[in-house]
Parts: sequence; structure tokens; C-alpha cells
Amino acid sequence: MDIAVLIKYVPDTTAKISISGDRVDESNVSKWSISPFDEYALEAALAMKESSGAKVTAITCGPARSEKGLRDAAAVGADALAHIVIDDLISLDSTKIQALLANAVKQIGANVVFCGKQAADTNSGSTGPGVAELIGAACVTNASEISNDGDHFSVLRPAGSGSERVSVSAPCVVAFDKTSTELRRPNVKGIMMAKKKPIDSMNSDSLGVDVSGSSAVINSQSPPDEKAPGQMFEGADSVSEVVQKLRNEAKVL
Repeated sequence: MDIAVLIKYVPDTTAKISISGDRVDESNVSKWSISPFDEYALEAALAMKESSGAKVTAITCGPARSEKGLRDAAAVGADALAHIVIDDLISLDSTKIQALLANAVKQIGANVVFCGKQAADTNSGSTGPGVAELIGAACVTNASEISNDGDHFSVLRPAGSGSERVSVSAPCVVAFDKTSTELRRPNVKGIMMAKKKPIDSMNSDSLGVDVSGSSAVINSQSPPDEKAPGQMFEGADSVSEVVQKLRNEAKVL
């Protein structure tokens, strides 16, 4: 079984983001990392590698810095790495990115795809279903647990009345939520081996995808308004004032 894991290298959730010219100033981002939900997808694939001997290929789409995300995936156990080199990822709409990823999956010959339910930077949640549509595969989203028996998978996901277990067979795409499994971290040996692992470099031409004419264009973006400074009250004499503010300003009473 060949599993392709789609990972996105994004600003770390703890990194401070600044806006320059109506765009995120990527040169000023202090720390980048694999999108958290993609890490859970990678962990699930590595667990299947251990239990059933699956081959795990990590695929990313983005500029040169995204190579570090692939090295991080290799350091914890990914067998092969593929980099779709796109210098300005933000200039492409989601359908173009999905087409690039889908063609990369076809090119490496994987029939099972794992990914995060959404990326930490865009939160769109469209990659899994979009890739599934393009490769003609079933898709299960918001997975919190998965097990397999050959090419058949049992996936636990939330439902309206609680949780439901879905059975799906390859070819399939599974988009992961946070799972209860603790993520593995690379050791020194893994990091050293990852530095030497070859990366299969791809681009839009080699994948046969026309990336011109994106249908979605970002006109502007800005951070949310800063919150007003908090107010502090001390002593029993301030109780009446606090109650009035909670009732008239916060409207929680």
C-alpha cells in the first residue's frame, strides 16, 4: 500500500504575523512548521507503515522553504519526498493547488491519500475533498481515528448525534482532525538521515497543470482590530460599578 501524505509548510501557530502591502509579510515570519492537522495525518500514515508495511510519501506544494517541512517529515519516518515548487503559492486559488497535488499523487502512484482537515493559515478545508474529486476517490473528513485491513479502512469521525464509524476502501482520501495519538518527534539519527534523503522536484509544467488564470484573487487582508485594554476593579466598593458594566456594556447580565 502506498500512502501519500499532503503537508503544508505554514507560519507556526505561535509566530507573529505582520501585513505589508495588503499581504502577509512572509519574509518577516519568525518560524515555519508543518500545519498541525497535517502532522496528525502524517502520524496516522507512519502508524500504518509500522503495522502493515505501507510506503509513505510526503508531498508539499510551495516555495523553496517548504523543503524544510519535507525534511521534518522524513526525520520521523517518511520514505519518500516530493516537492511541487511554486514560488508564490498565495497567487493560486484552491482549485489550482488541488490540481497540482492530485496530479502529483497520480504521478507517484499512491492510491491512498492522507491530509489535514484544514491548513492552519487559510483554514479553507477544501484540499482533501478537492483532491478526492480529481483522482476519483472516496473522501472521509474530520477523521479522529483510523484502522485498516488491507485496502479497507475504518474511520471514526464526528456525527450529529455523537460519532460514527465509516468504512471506505482504496482509492480514498482521509482528512484528519486532531487524534488522540501522541505525535512522534525526530531523533538525531532521523534528522541526519533526512538531510541526505532525495527530494523529487516537480512543477506545474511537469505535472501538466495550467496555473494561470486563478479564479480567486485576494484584494486585501488585515489583522483584526486590537482589543481595548482591560479594566481592573478592586474591593467591595466596586461591585456595583462592575455589575453595571456587565449589564450595560458587556450585556451578559
